[in-house]
Amino acid sequence: MPLGTLSPRSPLRLLQHAALLVATAVPVGVLVGQTLEETNEQIATLKNVFVGLEHYSSKDCVQAIKPFRLAAEQGDATAQFYLGVMYDNGEGVPQDYAEAVKWYRLAAEQGYASAQFNLGLMYGLGQGVPQDYAEAVKWYRLAAEQGNDFGQFNLGLMYRLGQGVPQDYARAHKWFNLAASRASAEKNKEYASGRDLVGKLMTPAQIAEAQRLAREWKPKTWEELKGQVTQ
Repeated sequence: MPLGTLSPRSPLRLLQHAALLVATAVPVGVLVGQTLEETNEQIATLKNVFVGLEHYSSKDCVQAIKPFRLAAEQGDATAQFYLGVMYDNGEGVPQDYAEAVKWYRLAAEQGYASAQFNLGLMYGLGQGVPQDYAEAVKWYRLAAEQGNDFGQFNLGLMYRLGQGVPQDYARAHKWFNLAASRASAEKNKEYASGRDLVGKLMTPAQIAEAQRLAREWKPKTWEELKGQVTQ
């Protein structure tokens, strides 16, 4: 089965990161190429992300919504992702898949890999959008190519099942293998199991080819990938 929606990972780590961004912000008015008003808006957005993360990590989702929304409307991808998760899960707001898709897409189009994975899942399940396996594959691939292990596993699953792409055991094995190599301890066993199960359907030559593909893979930057969003 496909992995479930990716909720924010390590909220406290993100909270610490946001705090660092606010604490180390360049003094107002001295950011190169920005007006005083633009600099103030940027710092206000970072502060809203920080406040939202603080509430979210404390499981006070109702209070997290407003600052996340303010930051999301200013184009902050982290806030957009969190807002999408909250609408997806009905945390602090009524569950609304279409609204979740809206915010996931905005973050995904900025290169936010976790949002790309979640958007792919929405297309794969037909939640908030018509079910579209090819579109799911597109977003899984963008996340996978940036090194997101959730995206790598689900992309492998699509190749395993032939959903949205021609069935290809070698590529399924490759993506399962890469996911296992990058996974947390709790997910490593699941990913490795997917790889080993598809391996039982393959010839030794196919497994060798899959291992070669995995060895040669390198993560890509969003600058390298963003042209694929409109394809």
